[in-house]
Amino acid sequence: MQIRTALAAVAALLAIAPTAAMADIPGPVRAMIDAALETGDEAKVRTVLDLARQTNPDDAQEIDAILEQFETDLAVKAEAAAEARQLEIKNAGIFENWGGKGELGAFRATGNSSNTGATASISLNREGINWTHKIRGRADYQRNNGVTSREQYSLSYEPNISVSDRLFLYGLAQYERDRFQGFSGRYSFSGGVGYQIVDRPDLKLSAKIGPAYRITEFVAGGSEARIAGLLGVDFDWDITDRLTLTQDTNAVAETGGSATLIVDANNTSLNLVTGLNAKISDSLTTRFSYAVEYDSNPPDGAVGTDTLSRVTLIYGF
Repeated sequence: MQIRTALAAVAALLAIAPTAAMADIPGPVRAMIDAALETGDEAKVRTVLDLARQTNPDDAQEIDAILEQFETDLAVKAEAAAEARQLEIKNAGIFENWGGKGELGAFRATGNSSNTGATASISLNREGINWTHKIRGRADYQRNNGVTSREQYSLSYEPNISVSDRLFLYGLAQYERDRFQGFSGRYSFSGGVGYQIVDRPDLKLSAKIGPAYRITEFVAGGSEARIAGLLGVDFDWDITDRLTLTQDTNAVAETGGSATLIVDANNTSLNLVTGLNAKISDSLTTRFSYAVEYDSNPPDGAVGTDTLSRVTLIYGF
């Protein structure tokens, strides 16, 4: 029994010996690793550990163990931060957790008016656990020699609720005013389904479709209400860290309540905006955009297609 016990003790010492040798990382290397770990910078830690592994191959096993522990700590911290964020969102008031951007610049218009002027917009976003709220407002205005030559306003509210990682339901309430296009007010209400077709850090593409109801009040007098269908496409591509291409499309095809109205009184409108954003700083961006607004059946005296080129400065908050 004593011989067996002694053999077991020797075997245990032999098993521990490699670990003890492995733990003998040179002091300067260990100090460098500890300094990198204290920063908490993942890229820096990985670089230092990789260099330490290359210059001290005999200690690779312990260095790998240090990396494994660092990755475990990162995962724990990330999970704790995510849980804290979820709790913060759940307890947030209706006026909390809003972010957005303000935009100010100049435009060049052709179509129902040909001029240059000022443009301003604001967009607000509030992201919840499953809900996203979007508010958008824009104004284009110009006045020459006491005469208004362009006056266009729009305001929209769009709530989205996630059904799955990619599928979502949307609602939309939108107001537009453009006297030069022939309407003093146009109200659109829609709801339907959307899908995130591509969802990558550098590339996002989503589409939505649903029925809509639109009321148009004409400058010349009178109004009309029609059933409609809405199709929307949203595309964002980060070409580089500082350059982003965006493409937003909204098409609304109206139909009347009978086949006659479909033929004689249908009106398809298209709003297509292509933009190129150049990031100046974390909160400041320059934007060049080109918009096409099309109505297949515009009011009398108005043309069907307007274009608008904008150069703006965007401040994110």
